[in-house]
Amino acid sequence: MSHLSETLAAYQARDPAARSKLEIFLLYPGVHATLYHQAAHFCYCHKMKFLARTISQWSRFWTGIEIHPGAKIGRRLVIDHGMGIVIGETAEVGDDCLIYHGVTLGGTGKDQGKRHPTIGNNVLLSTGSKVLGPFKVGDGARIAANAVVLKEIPENATAVGVPARVVRIAGEKTNFVGDVDQVSVTDPVQKELEAINSRLTWLENYLDRTHQPEEKKDRKENQHEAV
Repeated sequence: MSHLSETLAAYQARDPAARSKLEIFLLYPGVHATLYHQAAHFCYCHKMKFLARTISQWSRFWTGIEIHPGAKIGRRLVIDHGMGIVIGETAEVGDDCLIYHGVTLGGTGKDQGKRHPTIGNNVLLSTGSKVLGPFKVGDGARIAANAVVLKEIPENATAVGVPARVVRIAGEKTNFVGDVDQVSVTDPVQKELEAINSRLTWLENYLDRTHQPEEKKDRKENQHEAV
């Protein structure tokens, strides 16, 4: 019961639409998916694989969230909306994470053993993001909307783009889950393009300043010859 109470409190803290714990418990599919998974994971760990999959498939039908019974889910997980979430068999999700709809924690092929990601504590997985492969996403990281992560993400960093690129938060520890900030994300490719464009503008202005006196001189000489 303590786990459930913590989860309901986490939903209240992070969802401004949540009015009461009773409403969250009765109506939020993310809570239902987590409860179903606890039962499925218990069966999975006690060699009742068929029953475990039956529970997880029922949960998928009922909530739109597919969590394999073998996945390990930490405490106080908040799943906002949740429709279309897929969490693979060997995936691990730490404590105090926030996951939005359309997120996939998947593999990259038919490898055996550990083939799904490990998500650290206090990680934000934004809408439509995909984390594919047996690597770790560090504590306090943020995966931007629709990013496709194919390699390890350091702690307190942001992953942006397809494939995802890492943006460090220099010297400043952040709490993306607590702040629930999916918008203010800097794209490093955009930064590079802006720098290139600025350099190109400077070169064009330099060439204009350099060649204008020569062009004026040539025009004067041509006018003199014509006279």
